[in-house]
Amino acid sequence: MKADPPIPLPERAAQALAALGVPAQCRAAPAGACTLRLGPKGQWTEYRAVAAPALARATLGAALMQARQAAQQTGQPTVLLAEHVTPPLADDLRAQGQPFADAAGNAWLPAPLVLITGRKPLSKPVLPATGRADTPAGLKVLFALLCQPELADATHRAIAAAAGVALGGVPAVLQDLHQQGNLPMLGQRRRLDATRLLLDRWAQTYARRLRPKTLKALYTTPLFDTWAEWGLTPAEGLWGGEPAAGLLTNYLRPGALTLYTPRLPPQFMARQRMSNVTGPVTERVVEWRMPFWGELPPGPRPDIVPPVLVYADLLATGDGRCIETAELLYEQYLAATFP
Repeated sequence: MKADPPIPLPERAAQALAALGVPAQCRAAPAGACTLRLGPKGQWTEYRAVAAPALARATLGAALMQARQAAQQTGQPTVLLAEHVTPPLADDLRAQGQPFADAAGNAWLPAPLVLITGRKPLSKPVLPATGRADTPAGLKVLFALLCQPELADATHRAIAAAAGVALGGVPAVLQDLHQQGNLPMLGQRRRLDATRLLLDRWAQTYARRLRPKTLKALYTTPLFDTWAEWGLTPAEGLWGGEPAAGLLTNYLRPGALTLYTPRLPPQFMARQRMSNVTGPVTERVVEWRMPFWGELPPGPRPDIVPPVLVYADLLATGDGRCIETAELLYEQYLAATFP
C-alpha cells in the first residue's frame, strides 16, 4: 500500500493559519507557482507565495531577494513560507518588512493584520530531498558556471577544472541541472539559463550547505580599521564578503573581514598582529575561509573573489546593510549577466 504523498508547504501553511482562525486558501498560479488568499470572503488579500523551507539567518538574504523579485514581476505582495520561523528570525523579517508564514502557525501578515510568533513545530520538519546539484560538489560546479556562463558547453574536464571537483561527478550534476531546467540544450549545445532567480537560489543553498564548510578560523586584530591599507596580494589571499563589497561599491564599511586563502602566511598574520578569537566574539573579526573553486578567470580586481561569491557572502550575513549592498553590487556587476 502506497503512502500518501506529502502535503506541499504552501498548503500546510494555509492549514496552520486556518486552524488559528485566519481564513486562508492556497491557490494555483501560472508557471507552477501558487498564491495564498487570506482574510474573509470579499475582503481577502492575495499574496504570491515564495517557498524557503529551510529559512535561517544564513539564508535570509537570498530568500528576501527572491521574494522581492517575485513582487516586482507579479505586482503582488509576497509571503515567505518556511517550515518553522523562530522568534529572532521573525523579528528580522518584520524589520525588513517581509510578510511570512510557516507550517507551525507563526506568521506576520500586514493584511489582514496577523502576528503570531513562538509556536514550535509539532514534529521535526522534513525538508524535501535534494539532487546532485545541491551537494557541495554540485554547488561548486554551478558556481563555476555562474562565474563563467560560457563554460556550460565546455568539456566535462574543463568544467571539473574550473569548479575544483572530481571529473567523475560532473556528468551527474549537469544532468540534474538539465532536469531542473537550469541547463537547457540549444540544438546540441548546453547553455546556462542565467537568471537572477538561479543566482539567488544558488546563494541560498550555498549559505546552507557549502559556506559553513569553508570557515577555518576567526582572528582579531587591532589594525581592523586599516584593512584597506594592508596591501593584500593574491599570493596572500583574496577579499570576500564585506571588504570585497566595500572595494567594489565604495558603499559598505565592513563589520567583518572575510579572507579566502588556502593558507594564512605567518608573516602576514604577524604584520597585521592577528590573534585567535577567544570567547563569543562575532564582530570586527577576520574570517579565514578556504577557497572551494578551481581555475576561474580573474574578476574586476585581482585582490577579490568573483562578484557572484561576494554577493552570496553578503546575503549570508542576514544583515540589512549587507543585503542593501548586495542589491547595489548586483546592479553594478551582475545584472547584465543575470537579468
